[in-house]
Amino acid sequence: MRIIHTSDWHLGRSLETSKRYEEFTAFLEWLNSTIRSTRAEALIVAGDIFDNTAPPNRAQELYYRFLAGLVGSCCRNVVVVAGNHDSPSFLDAPKEILRALNVHVIGTMPGRPEEEVLVLESPGGEPVAVVCAVPYLRDRDIRSVEAGEAIDEKGEKLRQGLKDHYARVCSVAEATRLKCGEVPLIATGHLFTLGGQVVEDDGVKELYVGTLGHASADIFPASIDYLALGHLHVPQKVGGKNHFRYSGSPIAMGFGEAGQQKLVLLVEFSGRQAQVEEIAVPCFQALAKVAGSYEEIQAKLKTLVKENSNAWVEVDYTGDKILPGLQEDVLKLVEGSGLNVVRVKNQSLVRNFTAGTPNDVAIEDINEENVFQRFLEMSKVPPEQLDEVKAAYNEILTLIAEEDAKLE
Repeated sequence: MRIIHTSDWHLGRSLETSKRYEEFTAFLEWLNSTIRSTRAEALIVAGDIFDNTAPPNRAQELYYRFLAGLVGSCCRNVVVVAGNHDSPSFLDAPKEILRALNVHVIGTMPGRPEEEVLVLESPGGEPVAVVCAVPYLRDRDIRSVEAGEAIDEKGEKLRQGLKDHYARVCSVAEATRLKCGEVPLIATGHLFTLGGQVVEDDGVKELYVGTLGHASADIFPASIDYLALGHLHVPQKVGGKNHFRYSGSPIAMGFGEAGQQKLVLLVEFSGRQAQVEEIAVPCFQALAKVAGSYEEIQAKLKTLVKENSNAWVEVDYTGDKILPGLQEDVLKLVEGSGLNVVRVKNQSLVRNFTAGTPNDVAIEDINEENVFQRFLEMSKVPPEQLDEVKAAYNEILTLIAEEDAKLE
């Protein structure tokens, strides 16, 4: 029994104004080919199929074309669960039609744990695996809200809610497996685990209230033979366990991921024992981050031009001198080359803004976090209250995102 585990495709994502459909197309074609060459019998996509809850038509077309391309292949079963970027109702809408193609979709958390348990079958109709197809669990799915709760109490309720949910679903799965023989029990999830590795500008956001909702490896039942996780973009193990894995995103979602080797994971079972092989994903579009003083930026850009690079570039100016015309200067440096400068970050102007002198600061050089940080400084929030205020701010952002998803 072989499965391929992937996640965090973020179809429809752009870098500033630069569309990425050629990259997504190339990746999905490569994935189809890899499934066939490895003779994988199942594919698990652990959330964030799309980049937002209302994906553009072209992103939807890529998704459905890919699924249709697996019909008749060695890949008899596909399991797709929603991530925090996905609209659960949007993913669920065609699930009955997709089931006829052996594509199992879990967008919304079902009302009963039995509905999250799937039995994958061989071409002959024999069970080959039992899957706990757990999607992204929203705060309201797993935690009751009480007035006057402290931040730590909210965090503990979230962790306990996650643990209880996996315990219920895995209990049903274990009972199901007893009827199927010695087949592996596979679980999915889309969450942030304790100690999870992230990189700057990877687009990975806290899911609940600050870091309090981070889950440790011990929330997952010991009966799980392989845990296929999504949400974190860096491929990694959970709690040092070789069979608890994040596959990571298949393409770099931000310049913080530039140069990072992307993977999909091929998991082969001998009975219930999982062997994990990391398969490198080719780089379909080079990204480059150029940072430093103006002189350093100038030298690095000239080197890229000399190398005939076609990279998409982020320029991050960290010098002390204020350079309001930096973007125009950078574009002149790369004029006529294959480089595409998609973002210029001018840290001198951001520092000017947070210091309370926002003159000459372009709106594209700041973000909502800069604005909130300046608000905290202007409001003179006592240091002992900062963590709680920031946690409340993150909670508000999470609730807004959840309400937006609910309306889709």
